[in-house]
Amino acid sequence: MAEWLYEAGIGEARAALVENGAITEVRIDRTDGRPRAGDILTARLTRKAGLAGRGEVELDGGTVALLAPIPTGLTEGSTVMIEIVREAIPERGNPKLPLARPADGPPRPAPALLDAIGAGGVPVRTLLPHGPDLLEAAGWSEVLEQAETGLVPFPGGLLRIALTPAMTVIDVDGELAPAELAVRGAAAAGKAIRLFDIGGSIGLDLPTLPDKRARQAAAEAIEAALPQPFERTAVNGFGFLQIVRRRVRPSLLELIQSDPVQAAALALLRRLEREPLPGPDHVLAPAPVARLINRRDDWTAELARRRGRAIRIEPS
Repeated sequence: MAEWLYEAGIGEARAALVENGAITEVRIDRTDGRPRAGDILTARLTRKAGLAGRGEVELDGGTVALLAPIPTGLTEGSTVMIEIVREAIPERGNPKLPLARPADGPPRPAPALLDAIGAGGVPVRTLLPHGPDLLEAAGWSEVLEQAETGLVPFPGGLLRIALTPAMTVIDVDGELAPAELAVRGAAAAGKAIRLFDIGGSIGLDLPTLPDKRARQAAAEAIEAALPQPFERTAVNGFGFLQIVRRRVRPSLLELIQSDPVQAAALALLRRLEREPLPGPDHVLAPAPVARLINRRDDWTAELARRRGRAIRIEPS
């Protein structure tokens, strides 16, 4: 039986879809105030469409987003209602701005993560810090480690997932015969794409497969492992396949790899709020993690509220 496990954590909300005891999908929604896909907001047009057909708008708080199409007659400086259709994507050296389209008011936020997962008809179980750690039992820490490293083992091989400006590239490596490795690797890649919520353009590099039947078997393995909707090419003789999926938010890999200090800080806060009472009155953490947590009065205050007393986070 499938069910969503949900936690309202400190600094983020977490959800994992668990099927047959294993996590198959993960969603993390940081409570950082950034525009979310589905938000309808008031914006001001600051630059009309350029060569790419997109204009720029400024939101309350100064966030800049790209807008397309530009409503007819809208002039620079005018107010316009927009809907965020793709969140900002962190990318080393060249982060992608949020994408928006014109919308009808009034302003309203996108559904919260708990509401979004509950709308799909799959049962949702809300977890509490003092209860059993069902997320961890399903493999939560392993999933986060795989997202951080981009290394995903599967029987007979290993996926190496790399973030590039053009696409997310998944390389299949292993010691099996090429045809078998391709099928197993394709199935593992399909599961990883779903698990980490990878969207946009994805390149899958399988072993070289001169045999057409082997290439077709690998393609069928992808189809079986990755739910629609998506588009894909055929597997070519060099074993390369391209997949395109709708992209509305950063993948779990992008979220964690773009700011590993924040990811580590939030993971530490999760562990501390689950410590059996009375628990420690201070803990050591890597200096960057300790500094970040101690700068966030909202995090430390919430941890103290949930624990019933303050916990000092000191640099190790």
